[in-house]
Amino acid sequence: MITNDITKAGTSIWLDDLSRAKLTGTDAQSLPSRIANSGVVGVTTNPSIFNSAITGSADYADDIASMKSLSPEEIVKKLTTDDVRVACDLFADIYKNSSGVDGRVSIEVDPRLAHDTQNTISEGKSLWQIVDRPNLLIKVPATKAGLPAITELIASGISVNVTLIFSCLRYEEVIDAFIQGIEEAQKRGVDLSIIHSVASFFVSRIDTSVDRQLKEINTQTSLELLGQAAIANAVLAYELFLTKSTSARWMKLKDTGAHMQRPLWASTGVKDPTYDDTRYVMDLIAPSTVNTMPQSTLDAVIDHGKFHGNTITPAIEHSHMALAQLSKNGVSLNHITETLEVEGVAAFAKAWQALLDDVDKVRNA
Repeated sequence: MITNDITKAGTSIWLDDLSRAKLTGTDAQSLPSRIANSGVVGVTTNPSIFNSAITGSADYADDIASMKSLSPEEIVKKLTTDDVRVACDLFADIYKNSSGVDGRVSIEVDPRLAHDTQNTISEGKSLWQIVDRPNLLIKVPATKAGLPAITELIASGISVNVTLIFSCLRYEEVIDAFIQGIEEAQKRGVDLSIIHSVASFFVSRIDTSVDRQLKEINTQTSLELLGQAAIANAVLAYELFLTKSTSARWMKLKDTGAHMQRPLWASTGVKDPTYDDTRYVMDLIAPSTVNTMPQSTLDAVIDHGKFHGNTITPAIEHSHMALAQLSKNGVSLNHITETLEVEGVAAFAKAWQALLDDVDKVRNA
């Protein structure tokens, strides 16, 4: 199966989806089936996924009704942490057999705290204690306020998934925040071998925004660049990962048992129906990476994905040229990625608030 080829090439396959039905189901779409048959070795969640899962089915109605005395925030925290704990247990063997690299399940701090460092730290530590599983990852948005929170959580021995990364500039800050956290953990006497981290670099949304501007420019040169920005941006992020992971600063930590933060390709579902629906998977394969896929993208990869081995390292030179051409055509990737970060934080906060409102309605029904 093609998922075996992808895994052997160094890219871990994670599923970007979680719900009560997927945890308890017995069909081909259930999480146990995906683990057994589709090469899935991890799961990511976000506020939008939980909003769809909890408000989109009746699976949680009885639980919500039994917690009527609690606030909507308390109910949502109980529902989400319970589901994530069960998922962690499903991946326990993979976690053990991969020495903690895979078998990971992510849960995000309240997205309304994205610009609040101290409360992000407190929420991250609280979620870590509530779920109480070593294969948990605490998701922290890569905002300016999120960077010191990443450092502190890592320094406390908590594994972290840094989310909503759109630019290489911010990604470099994320890596540095992670390494600083590892250095601080070492000073505190924390066992570095137990700390793992991924950096979720968002892909498809880049093409959506860049392509819109290229079509507005509407020249032959601009139209030739359609669909190139997102993959090129991710490829250069991987180049940065290679540079940082071989630096003298990191090698000192590696020698003491530390694990380098891996780049994770997120938002890998294709938004433009004219594009190959497997491109953000098959064109982003390389050692020490993760690809977290929506269910439909994973199905597409299994059905008709074409494996070409490591597709990132051979594309580094071309990616530099493609992004240079974008700039020459008047497209500011920096401006686009800054906007996408703001929009991403706002969208997750909106989804979280909608979830709280819906839970409150069910609780009071």
